[in-house]
Parts: sequence; C-alpha cells; structure tokens
Amino acid sequence: MAFNFHDVFCWIQNLPQISQWKTNSISLNICSSTTSQPILNLTISKIHQSSKLNFLIIADFNGIPINLWNSKPFKQNSKTNNLLDKEIISNLFVNFIQDILHYGSNKNSPYIKFPKLDSVQNLPNIFNLTFFTLLFLVCIYEEPKNLRDTFIGILKDHLTSYESRQASNLLMKLLGSNLQEQWMRSLNLGVTNWVGEHEEQHQNMFRTPCSLFSYAFSTFGLWKVQIYCPAICMDVEKSDNHPTERLQFSLKYHQVESVLQFNYKVVVKEEWVEIMVNIDNIRCDVTKLVNDSLVRERGAGAAEKHFPSRISLQLTPTLQNQVVSLSVGKSTENPKKEIGIDKGIEASIEPPNPLGLKVSAGESTTVSLKPWKFEQSVYGYSANLNWFLHDSMDGKEVFSSKPSKFALINPKSWFKNRYSSAYRPFTRQGGVIFAGDEYGQSVNWKVDKSAFGKTMEWEIRGWIWLTYWPNKRVTLYNETRRLEFREIVNLDVA
Repeated sequence: MAFNFHDVFCWIQNLPQISQWKTNSISLNICSSTTSQPILNLTISKIHQSSKLNFLIIADFNGIPINLWNSKPFKQNSKTNNLLDKEIISNLFVNFIQDILHYGSNKNSPYIKFPKLDSVQNLPNIFNLTFFTLLFLVCIYEEPKNLRDTFIGILKDHLTSYESRQASNLLMKLLGSNLQEQWMRSLNLGVTNWVGEHEEQHQNMFRTPCSLFSYAFSTFGLWKVQIYCPAICMDVEKSDNHPTERLQFSLKYHQVESVLQFNYKVVVKEEWVEIMVNIDNIRCDVTKLVNDSLVRERGAGAAEKHFPSRISLQLTPTLQNQVVSLSVGKSTENPKKEIGIDKGIEASIEPPNPLGLKVSAGESTTVSLKPWKFEQSVYGYSANLNWFLHDSMDGKEVFSSKPSKFALINPKSWFKNRYSSAYRPFTRQGGVIFAGDEYGQSVNWKVDKSAFGKTMEWEIRGWIWLTYWPNKRVTLYNETRRLEFREIVNLDVA
C-alpha cells in the first residue's frame, strides 16, 4: 500500500475558527491510502459546552471508528485570531512527548522544559516527527491486531527516512541527553514488542528490521556519535543451543546505548597541516527496556543479559586527494607469561618399594592477561581502532568463541557473577568505558597545506558485538549479536 504523510503542523496552523466549523470536529487523514480502507484520522474536537479542544487519533475500518488516543484538553484563547495560539501548539508538542515517554517502563512524569518554540530550528519537521513517533507507538499498543500491520511497517519506513532522521537529530539535541535516553527506551520497547510478536508468528521467515538509531555532530574540537539499538534487532552472528522461555524474555528486552567521543586538533606546520584525533570516551551499555519486577516475574532475572565483547571503529577522511600520510599509536602490550618449576619429595614406607621414597616434579605457567585488549591498525588512510574482550581461562576472543564446559561449571569463571565480582571486566551496570587516559594516543593525518581554510569530511563507521554467556543461570545457551553504524562528521582545517 502506498501512503502520503501529510504535514500535520501546517494543518494545525491553518485550522479555521470554531465559528466557521459546520460540525463539532475537523479531521485530517493522517495516512492517505491508494485503497479506501483502512485509514487513520487526526481529529480536533470541541469539548461539549466549553471553550476547550482536544485531539484524537481515530482508526476508521469499514466505517467503524476506533478511538486510539486522546490528548489533554486545551483551552482556546479567545483573544487570538488563530484557532490555536503558540502556547497551545507548544503544550500539544509537550503532550506528544509525555505520552511517548509513558509508553516506556518509567511511568513517572518527567520534567520537560524547552526554549521558546520560535527559536527552535525546523520546528514543523520536529513537530511532525514527534507526532508520527507517537502514532507509531499508538498503532503498536492500541490498534487491533487485524489493523496493526497495515500501518506499523509503513510508519517505521517513514520514521527511518532521510528527512525524518534529519529531524530526529534536531529533536535529540532539543530533548537533551536525559530525556533522549527515555525517549529511545520507550520507542525501542515498542519496536521490541512488535518484532517479538512477528517472530512468534513467522518463526524464521521474519526478517528483523534494522531499528538502529544513531546521530553525530562536530563542535568545539569534539566529534560525538550517539547510538541506540534494540538487542532483538541486532544480527545474530552465532548461537548455540536454545534458550528457555524465561531466559529468552530477559535477553530480548534490552538495548545498546553507546556514546563515542573523539577530540580533534589541527596543527599548522610550515609545509603541511597535521590533524590529530584521540579518544576522549567510548561508552557502551546494555540497558533494560522493562522494569525489574517484570523481569523477575516473566524472565530469568536482571543478571542474565548480553555484554559488550568487541567494539570496532574506523575513521576515514572521505576525500583523500589532499591526505599525505596516516600514523597510529601502539596497541596494548601482549600478555606476560611467567613460567615456574615446582619440585617436591615425598617419603613413605610402601611395599614393594623398600626405600619408600617418591619424587615428583611439576611445571606451572601463569599468564598475566587483561580482559580487554586494544589494537590500532591502518587500512589505506583509514584508522582502525579495536577493543577485544578475552576469556581469562584460555585467552580466546569472546565474541568469536563459546565458553568451555569447564568454565560453565566453574563458579569462579570470570563471566560468573560478572557484574559483582571484584575482577569484573564491566561496570556494575554491565557496560564498558574506555577513556582517553588509557587509550589516548592520537591518530595523526598529514594533509597538504592547500586544505587549510577548508572543511573536511570524515566517516566514522563502527561495529559493536554483544555476547551472552550464562551468569547465574545454569544453561548451555550462548550467542553473539552485532550491529553496524555509519556517521559523517566535519572538521574545519583552520
């Protein structure tokens, strides 16, 4: 089905005065279909015997209206010539955001404060994106199953289009980091529920849609990339055995939240320009999308979750005709291996050995291995940065291996109680932080002097692997998933 998505902001701005209404409500077909049914309407309605208005989302199926969502009531300002003044439009915008956040696991009403909407860049696009995000969640949770699939896939494609992604970047900055995280958890909880429902219906025939959201910006000598992706939407690279229903529930309701920050500096030499980029902060967390009580009731407990097992980043100047060379710093050192010999003599009276002497000698090897190993490499003018997690029992890379049977029964294995052990390779929340004080050696590009005064473009491409090995549960199930992202950032050579 082909749909056209109307400009909701423009329609609201141009609504006629109530005195010109022929009925008690006015409706807009939100999605105009090439076929007659079903349709979604956004309706503004007068509240009986009052000066208040409210907005509704209504599904019309074969002439039967189904009310899916109501806004808060808004009192019309009689002093303005427009039906809705700036204050009502601002309050409606906040109403959209609040209801989106309420679809998440945090039911507390957050404090929302924005600058005056007059100063918000591209407000119509941001307003429309917010409305269609609300509509997406309303369709997932409120629409009957026989109507739901008609619109959700189309809305998902609309929300991931180039225009919507541009508006999303602006909205994320407007929300700020705290509200942004709540927004993405609410949205990706809806995506997880929708994908999970389809996987149950279609088994292996259903292709999980890519619902990764990332954005980037460059400012004040800083590149920053923010990434959100539901675990259920990541590609499965390997999987052994089958999880129980409770374990599957726990593993499903998580998302990756990652922040990549790089500092850059431009140094002008006599014959060339040197561009230095170093790591400020690489953070990766695996965050619950539902509350602890639900995980305890239906899942295997909050301790069973994926963990980051590899992070791979690639920094590349997109135009390379002015690049002269690339230099990288050193990787972390190889593990130290210490070899010692233990000897002992035992004496006893044991026939048929008349001397009763028993001599034994042994050799032990001790490996000093950090759980995370950092490597830098070069491909052309691309700088590759890799963090690998290793199994401290056998030294194997975790993302491409599976736990040994001995490790599965050994209560002292590093991945047992991995979020509370003193020797854990993660934070207590189950994430990782790589800071510049440990991985701070810069990557340097030498650029021709003719680039001075111009803006150069860099591609930041990356991959994140999540692995599940049993933590407190006794299970043979293990798996690794992977996501991929790509963002463009700018750098002024000045």
